[in-house]
Amino acid sequence: MPNWLLPENIADVLPSEARKIEELRRLIIDNFHLYGYELVMPPMLEYLESLLAGAGHDMDLRTFKLIDQLSGRTLGVRADMTTQVARIDAHLLNRASITRLCYCGSVLQTRPNGLHATREPLQIGAEVYGHGGLEADAEIQELALASLALAGFAQVRLDLCHVGVLRAIIASDVQAQKDESALYTSLRAKDVPALQEITLSYGVDTRRALLALPGLYGDVTVIARAREILPKLPGIDTALDELAALVSLAGEASVTIDLADLGGYQYESGVMFAIYVPGLPNAVARGGRYDHVGEAFGRARPATGFSMDLRELARLLPDAEPKCAIRAPWGREPALRIKIGALRKAGEIVIQSLSDHENDQDEFEYDRVLVLEDGNWIIKNLG
Repeated sequence: MPNWLLPENIADVLPSEARKIEELRRLIIDNFHLYGYELVMPPMLEYLESLLAGAGHDMDLRTFKLIDQLSGRTLGVRADMTTQVARIDAHLLNRASITRLCYCGSVLQTRPNGLHATREPLQIGAEVYGHGGLEADAEIQELALASLALAGFAQVRLDLCHVGVLRAIIASDVQAQKDESALYTSLRAKDVPALQEITLSYGVDTRRALLALPGLYGDVTVIARAREILPKLPGIDTALDELAALVSLAGEASVTIDLADLGGYQYESGVMFAIYVPGLPNAVARGGRYDHVGEAFGRARPATGFSMDLRELARLLPDAEPKCAIRAPWGREPALRIKIGALRKAGEIVIQSLSDHENDQDEFEYDRVLVLEDGNWIIKNLG
């Protein structure tokens, strides 16, 4: 096997794609700052017990593990940054007030999330800590939609769900609580036959409600249908009220309700959302409330946030047009260096030719040239 081959679902990012990703990252991070979010940079490696705290079995399976030669302890390479940011809020910042944090960095996963997905996503996201009210969920939803708008996606679909519905349904059924993980898997896959088999021994009302969930999918009228079909339980009423409130704040986004879409259920605690764009079957962004993750770090705090993969997002965008550049000769003459320095300070791209070699690049095209005429360096248009 050639020594330059990379592992499966791991790939280099070449210049034009890298520029799209980086420009997108700057746009989104700068927009986070406008909302008051502070940037943090968690480490790539952590002790495994810290990295997986509160994250659930699924995250354990997605995490690469290795032995630290300094301590002899097991380390994990982060597969997701959410719990890391929660740890920073709980122990390093330790603020009593509301805290808004954002982040961007590579994560590594043992398996890809989709057929053509990378195992090294570039995860970007934002989190709000310290506020349990729906205002924080609404802000995160707005921020996620604004991020996709900045990326140029005018048509997006917002899918809303709420884990409170499932938890309220099984709260009074001991057997259903024992099967919570299996129920989650079947509901997420909308596997009705499996759901029918799992729920055979449940109470009549519990079974009827669980079997109704896969069909409670569609436009916002699903909320009204759910109120008619599902049991009259306080937890369900609260969840549906919160979903209705967030629908009203979704702006121009197309909104669907899916009460069985439980991606991230293992550590989410309230409203959940997924955002879809044309051309991609999987969600480009996911978010929701996860109030209990901080308990693993000894300081539970209300928390809500979202994240998305910049590499996947950039892949959907059209190729970036080459940037116009000025070709300049190589030289150390003071007048030439001053002229080139002034042009670059003004934001111009100036590429100096090196020893009669042509510059071979995809990212730039020359539309002007810097030449010496009558003792002065001047710019001339090409072509």
